Amino acid sequence: MPEFDTSHVKNIVLLGHAGSGKTTLAECMLFEAGILNRRGSIAERNTTGDYHELEQNRGNSIFSKLLHAKWRGYKINILDTPGYDDFVGEVISALRVADTGVMLLNATMGVEVGTDIIWEYTEKFKTPMIFAVTKMDDDQADFDKTVSEAKAHFGNKVVVVQYPRQQGSGFHEIIDVLRMTMYRFKDNGGKPEKSPIPDDEKAKAENLHKELVESIASNDESLMEKYFDQGELSEDEMKEGMKKGMINHDLFPLFCLSAERNMGSGRLMGFIDNVCPSANEMPPQKTKRGDELSCDANGPACIFIYKTVNEPHVGEMSFFKVYSGTVRSGMELENESTSVTEKINQMFMVEGNKRTPTNELVAGDIGATLKLKNTHVNNTLHARGKNYELPPIEFPPPNMTVAIETTKKGEEEKLSQALHQLREEDPTLLVEVSSELKQTLIHCQGDMHLAVARWKIEHLHKLEVKFTKPKIPYRETIRKVADANYRHKKQSGGAGQFGEVYMRIEPWYEGIPEPKEFTVRGRDVHELDWGGKLVFYNCIVGGAIDAR
Repeated sequence: MPEFDTSHVKNIVLLGHAGSGKTTLAECMLFEAGILNRRGSIAERNTTGDYHELEQNRGNSIFSKLLHAKWRGYKINILDTPGYDDFVGEVISALRVADTGVMLLNATMGVEVGTDIIWEYTEKFKTPMIFAVTKMDDDQADFDKTVSEAKAHFGNKVVVVQYPRQQGSGFHEIIDVLRMTMYRFKDNGGKPEKSPIPDDEKAKAENLHKELVESIASNDESLMEKYFDQGELSEDEMKEGMKKGMINHDLFPLFCLSAERNMGSGRLMGFIDNVCPSANEMPPQKTKRGDELSCDANGPACIFIYKTVNEPHVGEMSFFKVYSGTVRSGMELENESTSVTEKINQMFMVEGNKRTPTNELVAGDIGATLKLKNTHVNNTLHARGKNYELPPIEFPPPNMTVAIETTKKGEEEKLSQALHQLREEDPTLLVEVSSELKQTLIHCQGDMHLAVARWKIEHLHKLEVKFTKPKIPYRETIRKVADANYRHKKQSGGAGQFGEVYMRIEPWYEGIPEPKEFTVRGRDVHELDWGGKLVFYNCIVGGAIDAR
């Protein structure tokens, strides 16, 4: 039997602009759940999420990571994502399989550019959202300004659940207007003490509590009637109303915390457990054929591959979400795209670069497997005879193009293999071998995206490469009708040579009428490499033409 059923698995994705504290919050959550004995930090380069050498060198996340925490009877799968737009593919793939997004807002910066860009994708997926204002312990923190900007950018659906009693270095108390309780933290954070809301904060807390209740009731008619009749809603009624509002994308609860000092992460995890929807509470998935696929552990097995990674000494690891049924080790599933049967030999729960073997995963859960031979990102694997195919992730088009070549001759094949592997891992990186330009082109999202690709080629594949500007594919074409003729005369002792040639050239277009002023003796059509056509009419009349 699986340790957690579908209702007790929660999938969240941490989102936000670079530097908003996503990886630090993930570290706090793992520590609170007892997965870690000691919290790592970005400065010490020892966080569970940013384990890659390149991330530790740069001091920020580059790849999305799968983590998990067991918290009060629930399993929380945590997808930590990068914040820079160059790595938007990592964000989109994580959003595709998450059931709730946690959007982190830096209290010192407010709503940043990266936040707005990511928000567009959450709107597309209609992902239930929580806002968390981080870095409340920074001396430049401004909670009210950040909330005001959030409402201005994302509407009045953003509703305050918590606010800080202090800001800056003295931050250690959070007032929760859902539970109407104050949490007081020790200097080192962790589990807080609960106490009544102080008198000087009661008026503010009651006003925010009323706003919260009214926002919840406005999205549910039955709760609205109860609120009008009783003038209040119970905590359980508020939680149920918040869940419905989040699923419908009508309500975005807002929390505050300091991930650096581990203040507020436990309460956020409790809210994720109690309020955020499980996969089986979300609308059923639609297949490409338009059929509904319910998230039912007793249904036919169906998984979706959202990410692949090549691990040294291990090979290709495929990350997937179980959308239906229960997947067990040794199970054979069909790939709907390739019609190949894949055997799931090993499955893992993943904690950054650590893998814990597991024998089965239920509908709604996320895990990883190794060495699927003919399966790639966006492929659906399902039980035999079911023909399920889930809609693919739509990645954004590239923003820049460069040409790449090796500095040493004879390594072109190695470069081709390296680029193929990069493309498998990152669908936003496109590779083109241009026969017209005689160059290999990389289409990517930006300079940082390109720098990561170069690092992988040079450090993992041991190839020296250089980037150059792509050549410009200049072309010439016929713009108007032109006639020409040439007369050839040559006397060489015996029979002389004489010939006269008349030629007309003109632009060709689909449906062009046949020439009426000439007698057509032959017509040849040549397909050109770049997509055009050359049509040659033989209109020679009279005379005998020597073969020479």
